Amino acid sequence: MNKNYYAILMAGGVGSRFWPVSTTDFPKQFHDMLGSGSTLIQKTFSRLSKLIPAENILILTNEQYNNLVLEQLPMVKQEQVLLEPAMRNTAPCILYASLKIQKQNSEALMVVAPSDHWIEDEDEFSRNLQQCFEFCQKENALMTLGIQPTFPNTGFGYIEFDKSDSNSIKKVNQFREKPDYQTAKSFLEAGNFLWNGGIFIWSVKAITEAFEKFQPQMNTLFQKGIESYNTINEKQFIDQNYANAENISIDYAVMEKAKNVHVLPATFDWNDLGTWGQLHEKLDKDENNNGVINAKVVMENACNNIVRSDANKIIVIDGLHDYIIVDKEGVLLIYPKSKEQDIKRITALANEL
Repeated sequence: MNKNYYAILMAGGVGSRFWPVSTTDFPKQFHDMLGSGSTLIQKTFSRLSKLIPAENILILTNEQYNNLVLEQLPMVKQEQVLLEPAMRNTAPCILYASLKIQKQNSEALMVVAPSDHWIEDEDEFSRNLQQCFEFCQKENALMTLGIQPTFPNTGFGYIEFDKSDSNSIKKVNQFREKPDYQTAKSFLEAGNFLWNGGIFIWSVKAITEAFEKFQPQMNTLFQKGIESYNTINEKQFIDQNYANAENISIDYAVMEKAKNVHVLPATFDWNDLGTWGQLHEKLDKDENNNGVINAKVVMENACNNIVRSDANKIIVIDGLHDYIIVDKEGVLLIYPKSKEQDIKRITALANEL
């Protein structure tokens, strides 16, 4: 274990497209979405701790999820859980965590990773991450792990890298917004575009210098707290000042402005589990492509469905194709997979009842 390796685990999201399982009170990163025996945050922590000392893994989350984090990750101490008193996107919390780490260890190398993604080949993930750490130790670089696109997905941002770069780690030309279908097709045909999976790697020196250059106002705000970080006064400073930070993502704040950005095309299997349909892809299926989590099912004339129940109950389905069927306490969702992007809107309507 390299004592200079650190991780920031992003665990503040709500996962609203997984309603009714994922709710504001109990979001998807704290659920065992695939029936694997571990929740998504537990799997992510375990994966990172193969390379990074457990005490060097910080969890960034909302104040209301503090107890959930400590329950699901009993090896984590309270001081490793960084609580956001207000929702301010990813840039402010990454700067806050980076300054804390820098004060503790100026030689630190960091990975920022979402807590709710699914990675099959964890050994390959560790190899990719090690390669990034070694690059960032030598170079003043901001790195990301790019995901090899498997189809023209319009739900992800893309990373365009230099086609002429023959190195395994590529120079990034630019980040591209979520495209329409035709643009996404052209990205795949070009061959030098990767999905932006939101996994970043850098030295603490490189990222703090980038914030100083590109986000001077935010940097000044959080620098005021330097004396209090890693002390009993830290919480008071964050509670009083955090909400004054701009609501902006790390992509807009730093990555799209910097010239020293590199990408490693990932060689591990990855799924961001953003929707029920993407979850269906990762499940074992029956001969009619039905994926089932927890439930006991009787299916006739049914195919391409995903069925989930928290209770050990029998569910009988006849004549349904391409549906999401989720039974969760007081809610039963029966919804076409083709309209899964509307679940966010349906959630709001259901909450008004």
